Amino acid sequence: MTQSDMTVVDSTQQSVPGTVSPNGRNRQPLLTVRDLRVWFELRRFGFGHAGYVRAVDGVNFDLAYGETIAVVGESGCGKSSLMKTILGLNRPTQGEVIFEDRRLNDLSRNEMQWYRSQVGYVQQDPYGALPPFMSVERILNEPLIISGIKNAGEREQRIRRVLEEVKMSPVDDFLPKFPHMLSGGQQQRIVIARAMIMEPKLLVADEPVSMLDASVRVEILRLLRGLQATHNLAVIYITHDLSTVRYFSERIMVMYAGQVVEQGKVDDLLRSPKHPYTQALIEATSDPDAANAAVFRDVPPGEPPSLVNPPAGCRFHPRCPHFMADLCDAEVPPDFEVQPGHLAACWLYR
Repeated sequence: MTQSDMTVVDSTQQSVPGTVSPNGRNRQPLLTVRDLRVWFELRRFGFGHAGYVRAVDGVNFDLAYGETIAVVGESGCGKSSLMKTILGLNRPTQGEVIFEDRRLNDLSRNEMQWYRSQVGYVQQDPYGALPPFMSVERILNEPLIISGIKNAGEREQRIRRVLEEVKMSPVDDFLPKFPHMLSGGQQQRIVIARAMIMEPKLLVADEPVSMLDASVRVEILRLLRGLQATHNLAVIYITHDLSTVRYFSERIMVMYAGQVVEQGKVDDLLRSPKHPYTQALIEATSDPDAANAAVFRDVPPGEPPSLVNPPAGCRFHPRCPHFMADLCDAEVPPDFEVQPGHLAACWLYR
């Protein structure tokens, strides 16, 4: 494909085709994010206005039922702020998050409780995520009680079923245990069980294996993959570790300084990254081959920009080896479709 063949895509109009995939999954959008901006106000010594931190600044994507999308980028790129907004913990400054045709900003308090029962959350640090004074049984009982499930028999049945699903058996051995009595992998399985206890349609996993030993990571990813297949779960997988993305996700969104700079199918993007930042991110990924341990990698100089006062134009241009004066620093690049379904926000593909 030549550059002249590439087209500019209006990212606010992107959508997932309403078809059914060969495995029978519904490809209608479950979650739609449009022109999402999340800015946090800065105040000088608690009083005067001192600007905004533009944590998320114009993000667009659709997520289909049963689909997994990975959101990758270095620390401070806006992944966590995006995740918290989807969870309903942050309010959008501009734009909208739509779940099953319902705008989050329009939901009442009761409707918001319904929404949170539809979205499970797997935290990064399992030990910090579990209350140390609660037993496993009480940890899993809590969301059921809050959601108004009064029948004790139904709650017990759900708890036993979800513990079986996360491979915590025999169940009776684990119900009375407290978090400090479990290994790191077992703690994360309880976190996943709690996220699944309300039978959600969407699971937000915030670096769910980064705190675990390497030997346990594969088990947890396989567990999540199995749950996704069984329950037709949509998953947003937040990570900075590209080595796990290939085995768990169907699409990747690459974030830099609050914006999505590239997105596409996993194999296409990892095999042929188009945006200079994505290329640098992949180049910086650790190599398991010991023979390459001493090889210095060619990565862009400098640091990510301040989100209080980001540079004009493309936010990566101060570090970009392909910088073009009077273009990259003057205008924000649109999404160019460099391959079918593969978008890159870079003036190289104009």
